[in-house]
Amino acid sequence: MRYYGYSEFLKDINTLSSQIKSFNPDAILAVARGGVTIGHFLAESLNLRSFYTINSIHYDNEKKLDYIKLFNIPNLHEYKKVLIVDDIVDSGDTLFEIVKIMNINYPAIDFKTTAIFQKKSAKHTANFWAQEADDWIEFFWTKDLK
Repeated sequence: MRYYGYSEFLKDINTLSSQIKSFNPDAILAVARGGVTIGHFLAESLNLRSFYTINSIHYDNEKKLDYIKLFNIPNLHEYKKVLIVDDIVDSGDTLFEIVKIMNINYPAIDFKTTAIFQKKSAKHTANFWAQEADDWIEFFWTKDLK
């Protein structure tokens, strides 16, 4: 297990923000819960007020479930470019499923994805990411609140 602290997070937000600027998204769609903190910081950094969340359940603590539950899909019809934000691309299943569902619901929108961590073994790769991961990450927003 690896602890991921606030100072490292700030550095990675700046890295991601620099990468994402060329995409110039109209809105951010954060995957709750892991992507919400990252999405908020990216929205501030990119000066975006259009911030939405989508709920996804694919893990029970550290145990991967056999299904992905998606709910609370927002209305994004008015946007052309949306950035989907999560904390980590582990297997890639969750991000793949979200992109698939969003493309079905909003075929005219250009969706790009970002995460702080990307695993090499993932089936889906985020368009923008800051670090590779090869271990379970304990994020400060989870660990420090216990």
